[in-house]
Amino acid sequence: MWILLFLAAVFFAVDAASKYWVDQHLMHVRYASPFYPFGGIGVFQDFLGIDFAINKASNTGGAWSLFSSYPKALLIVRIGIILSLLTYALFFNKDRRRDLPFMLILSGAAANITDYFIYGSVIDMFHFVFWGYSYPIFNVADMLIFFGVTTMIVQELIKKIRSHAAQPS
Repeated sequence: MWILLFLAAVFFAVDAASKYWVDQHLMHVRYASPFYPFGGIGVFQDFLGIDFAINKASNTGGAWSLFSSYPKALLIVRIGIILSLLTYALFFNKDRRRDLPFMLILSGAAANITDYFIYGSVIDMFHFVFWGYSYPIFNVADMLIFFGVTTMIVQELIKKIRSHAAQPS
């Protein structure tokens, strides 16, 4: 348990430090050039048709800026979801293999909520362009949430496969 708390603190700190650096050193995407690296720092260009740059973008909504017109309502819903998930993880979760995914999801979600209080929005920075399609810009916290959810889905799929394999034909 202490290892998971330590990892959550490290992930939270990495996310906060990266957002702070981007906020202090990069121009906001909406004021930048529409061409690579879009006013940011180019990491690579045209690698198998993919471009990647570090940019500064603000998001007052959820994923893909959904509900950005309702930031306060979204904040309340996010806090409610985090508290519910934390309660479930601490008191009702019987499968210890889910502790890591829950930690990833909760630390990422808490980091994004913290942004709302510090910056007034979530700071995003990783900007990929896949074969001409500009993928929504995201941050470290979003990756934590993604990997937590993905890990949980894979765990459940493996559990189902094993239970089907154990049943006699």
